[in-house]
Amino acid sequence: MMFELLGRSMLIGLAIAAPVGPIGLLVIRRTLEQGRRAGLAAGLGAALADALYGTIGVFGLGSLASMLAGQARWLQLLGGLALVLIGAHSLRTPPATAPSAAPAALLGTMLTTFGLTLTNPLTIASFAAMFAAIDPQAAAAPGSALTLVGGVWAGSALWWLGLTTIVARLRRALAPTMLRPIGWLAGAALIMLGVIGIATGWH
Repeated sequence: MMFELLGRSMLIGLAIAAPVGPIGLLVIRRTLEQGRRAGLAAGLGAALADALYGTIGVFGLGSLASMLAGQARWLQLLGGLALVLIGAHSLRTPPATAPSAAPAALLGTMLTTFGLTLTNPLTIASFAAMFAAIDPQAAAAPGSALTLVGGVWAGSALWWLGLTTIVARLRRALAPTMLRPIGWLAGAALIMLGVIGIATGWH
């Protein structure tokens, strides 16, 4: 039973992380511009946010979930504005020739994607749908609940590990002159997604 719960929760984490949206694009951009460690730090920030939402779902923190759902508009506006700012920064910043692995920089990258993932209303809705497939009786025991949360984190983290590994290899294969145009495209896409998020939240 425990292994089944772990497997199902890992699939939930994988399913939440895998769709290519603003967070996936941000992780790809970080990897291309700053190297694999920065990209992985960004992905792990998203995985931590997924684990937090998983904790809310598993432990039945209904009041907190309702509060987050009630603030979806403001969260979307905040997340959209952050994406616009990050995209604009990407347009101005050339890829690093020697990617930094400074702990402070990696922590900042992780916290950025952690916050952006928390502000994404689709993450809340996705977890509500995914956890509806989990038998509440099976998750009632503390050990089972922790297994579910850990599985969500592991599934999400594995996705980001695989994605950043592939993108980092692509980065090494590309000529340095190609990285700048790709950064522009990623920055423009982030700005567009941010504007869409702001427009949607505003209305």
